[in-house]
Amino acid sequence: MTETPATIDQYLENISALRHKITARNSAGEKLSLPDATKLSIELIKRASQDGGKIIFIGNGGSAAIASHMAVDFSKNGGMPAVCFNDAVAITCLTNDLGYEEVFSQPIRMLAKSNDVLVAISSSGQSRNIINAVKAAHSIHMNVITLSGFDEANLLIKEGNINFHVPSTRYGAVEITHLTLCHALLDLILGKKAV
Repeated sequence: MTETPATIDQYLENISALRHKITARNSAGEKLSLPDATKLSIELIKRASQDGGKIIFIGNGGSAAIASHMAVDFSKNGGMPAVCFNDAVAITCLTNDLGYEEVFSQPIRMLAKSNDVLVAISSSGQSRNIINAVKAAHSIHMNVITLSGFDEANLLIKEGNINFHVPSTRYGAVEITHLTLCHALLDLILGKKAV
């Protein structure tokens, strides 16, 4: 079996084409245009920052890397309080004591406030610890933005106030699109152009 490997140009074209396939929904599951979902997300983030709140990013694996990266960028470049709950000691402590399903929800219950915004990132949209964190955030009336991929019927897709979905089953494609969406939110807040 011989397959012709994709060229870098084909690969980047496929990634770029995903931008036309991104869907967004509100908490009622109603479809939103990508520009409207982006605008609403920006409003939630700006309001949190102006009201003394912070942006909390969470994710597992590659999504944790995106969460950490964006918490730094929102803080350093955006001047907005932002954190990521991925400290190794906290994760191992909470996993040992409460189980991995509570690794993000417990810090939200302990440290988050209603004027914060949670950005929950999960390629599959099926991670129980992410779902539990979103529920913990809603229990204290936080606003939530979700980014998911894979199956459009995933668990995360209707859990946020604003929900972005990347229709791909390839981790790399979903993750790079999630990272791009997060960078776009920050750049648009700061009034920057893409290039």
